[in-house]
Amino acid sequence: MPLCLMENVKKSYKMDSQTIEVLRGINLSIEQGEFVAIMGTSGSGKTTLMNLLGCLDVPSAGRYVLADRDITNLSDDELSKIRNEYIGFIFQSFYLIPYATVIENVLLPTLYMDRHKDGSQKKALELLRMVGLQDRTRFKPAQLSGGEQQRVAIARAMINNPEILLADEPTGQLDSKTATEIMSLLVSMNKNGKTVLVVTHDPGIAGYASRVIQIKDGIII
Repeated sequence: MPLCLMENVKKSYKMDSQTIEVLRGINLSIEQGEFVAIMGTSGSGKTTLMNLLGCLDVPSAGRYVLADRDITNLSDDELSKIRNEYIGFIFQSFYLIPYATVIENVLLPTLYMDRHKDGSQKKALELLRMVGLQDRTRFKPAQLSGGEQQRVAIARAMINNPEILLADEPTGQLDSKTATEIMSLLVSMNKNGKTVLVVTHDPGIAGYASRVIQIKDGIII
């Protein structure tokens, strides 16, 4: 069984009296340990597809199975639990808490875990060492460069040891040199066994992936 499996997934939204169909029958499977890029222009449906893959939303029709669990009809609370257990999110805008220190930002997802949190501080320090920020643990986000903030976001995404790293335009706010460093980090994590999904419009970023999925007008082309 693939790690992610979508069967004829559709997604539509109601706007006043109109129904807008964004995804029009997606069939997709992603294996454990793959590095996959999802490419498409603005309005292609790639963000909606990302939201479904990341359990931020559910299909209007069809079926989505993640780690052998059908998530199609789960409640918001159930989806939240699955997100925290299986998925680490990395966004273009970092979404760090400005008044929290670097290590507090990395530890944030552990606040929502049911299991014992012993060792979380040690794990956070190890992750910050891995991304080269071991000397920035007490800094606030405003004291960091954009590349450093994204490294904090990557460490935060890894703190609960997720099955999937889902990166939405992770280099969109970074210069080309820093973007290369961030993508090299994601490649390294993939080589260590993590499944990596990158959503991008940039062919250069997609080039890091072992498989590229093109989406246009709500269908995979």
